[in-house]
Amino acid sequence: MITVLIVDDQPLQRLGFRMLLESNEETDVVGEAGNGTEAVRRAEQLHPDVILMDVRMPGMDGIEATRRIVAAGDRSRVLVLTTFDLDEYAHAALRAGASGFLLKDARPEELLAGIRAVADGDAVIAPALTRRLLDRFAGQLAASPSQPGRTDPRLASLTDREREILVAIGSGWTNREIAERLVLSESTVKTHVGRVLAKIGARDRVQAVIFAYDQGLTRPNTGG
Repeated sequence: MITVLIVDDQPLQRLGFRMLLESNEETDVVGEAGNGTEAVRRAEQLHPDVILMDVRMPGMDGIEATRRIVAAGDRSRVLVLTTFDLDEYAHAALRAGASGFLLKDARPEELLAGIRAVADGDAVIAPALTRRLLDRFAGQLAASPSQPGRTDPRLASLTDREREILVAIGSGWTNREIAERLVLSESTVKTHVGRVLAKIGARDRVQAVIFAYDQGLTRPNTGG
């Protein structure tokens, strides 16, 4: 059972999410919050597996709430939901430590799948945003690269296969795509991914993507 905290300043929106999640046998709504400040407090009290986080709220917004929850070291993972299809929101949310970003017009099955993925330590980004978001993020990282010629000790700790897996993660491949391209079983890929995340100290695949770009293992597309 995946425990979920719903954070949104619109009561009807929270009710809609609650109805969907309570009708699903895999999820359990443990609480609600109407703003960022309340979200931080409730996360500390309830320790949910996943927090559905709105962005625009009065007082503390969802980005700052996410930043504080992640900084506190809580095990909860944040899945940001917004009506605004804007790169800056997604970029800010992921920088704050969110494990995913979906639009509120996502289909119910997409939202449920996103919650499951985030709870499992995976990352979820709205398909329409994925490539341009990663390209933009990589471009910003490339503007201030780490010192040339120096290898991060975390990168050096990876085996050749794990480094190959990290490059694939950085390229935005799913476990299934990695399995098909490297001729491995999905269970083997999942094991490798888990080891890679542990060795580089990444909470999830989003942080692994950032690490891969930062180390120059993956570069953004330049062909538009």
